[in-house]
Amino acid sequence: MTIPTDELVQKDLKHIWHPCSQMMDYEELKPIIIKSGEGVNLYSYDGKKYLDVVSSWWCNLLGHCNKRISAAVKQQLDTLEHVIFANFSHIKAIELCEELVKVLPHGLEKFCFTDNGSSAIEAAMKMSFQYHYQTGNPQKTRFMALSDAYHGETIGALSIGGVDLYSQIYKPVLLDIIRIQAPDCYRCPFGQNCKNCDAQCIKYARQEFEKHGRETCAIVIEPLVQAAAGMKIYPPVYLKKLRKLCDSYNVHMIADEIATGYGRTGKMFACDHAGISPDIMCLSKGLTGGYMPMALAVATNEIYDAFYAPYLEGKAFMHSHTYSGNPLACAAACEVLKILKEEKILEHAAQKALYFNALLKEKFSSHKNAGDIRSIGLINAIELVKNKDTKEPLDSNKRTGYQIYKEALKKGVILRPLGDVIYFNPPLIIEKEDMDYAADVAYKCMVKILG
Repeated sequence: MTIPTDELVQKDLKHIWHPCSQMMDYEELKPIIIKSGEGVNLYSYDGKKYLDVVSSWWCNLLGHCNKRISAAVKQQLDTLEHVIFANFSHIKAIELCEELVKVLPHGLEKFCFTDNGSSAIEAAMKMSFQYHYQTGNPQKTRFMALSDAYHGETIGALSIGGVDLYSQIYKPVLLDIIRIQAPDCYRCPFGQNCKNCDAQCIKYARQEFEKHGRETCAIVIEPLVQAAAGMKIYPPVYLKKLRKLCDSYNVHMIADEIATGYGRTGKMFACDHAGISPDIMCLSKGLTGGYMPMALAVATNEIYDAFYAPYLEGKAFMHSHTYSGNPLACAAACEVLKILKEEKILEHAAQKALYFNALLKEKFSSHKNAGDIRSIGLINAIELVKNKDTKEPLDSNKRTGYQIYKEALKKGVILRPLGDVIYFNPPLIIEKEDMDYAADVAYKCMVKILG
């Protein structure tokens, strides 16, 4: 049965409250009803094709309707759809943990399953707090985070976030976070070049550790890329120095690799660039290739051991999710790891990344409003500014990025901006012709809006 597109749109708007949206905007830009997907493309009910260069919120790792992942989920569906994960387990969860241990930074061996990234962050924060409480440091009750951070939208995760767009209105109910000025490589206060600097900006972290290290459980950090802040990229040396600070003050490092993990930065995990291991790592998004909601908070044995005691001592980690360890999601996640290894996805993506970054720099560098063109792996971002010399931002009230996004949709490219930062975070399987098309459309739309 064919349903007219207008009818579908009206049904959608009657009932659905879309995420991260001012629904009044939908009066002009109607929801696009997707019928199917294949590879890097999505197909709508009105017959249009859309190049998904934002990986459907950064989770689609290996293309839509990947045949191998689809087959793995279908096979699992006929075997076991779900089982309570307290006192029960299943083969796919065991297999996933065994395979992930082989590629995770050293020491991360204990897996706490949750069902989304925000929940993984919450679990990690609670683990850290309870660990310190149970190991003789009850004064450690606070958390540190960077300015412009984003870690999710539940209350705890939102508290450690630093992007006012998401958190400003909720500040009366949020936790009191120790905020560290984040690296800002485009507008470096030390006048350094991030490609060869010594992370002088670590001074801001050092100052806060000196003042608050004794009372701090953990620092939560997005390694190398502050994604929601506008794909702000900083050098690995900062992570190395931060790791040393954490060790000096007995503060856990919680690495939020939800957006940066699984090859997005050119290595399996962003922490690999710095050669460091966090105390807890949070994973989601690419974990299942964008197929199923699932997340992990992966901890060290040292943290795990602080909870291992007779039941009546009350040291258990009483944190649970109904869909913890869901077999369908685990099957998808296991197949993702197999594909990455067997098809040498990261090796191929590294070559594509070199091409894409060079292409964007060549095309956009001369534009009067292209302030910073930054990249790591296949993540590329163009920060639009009013004046390239002074780096003055555009007037946010004009919503320039949003206007470019709307124009790009007309040409079949999904460029959902981060404010006035146009970014590309495509599936790792993207090919050169799609990169060429995405870059060409983005440039033409930018010229149309900005001249």
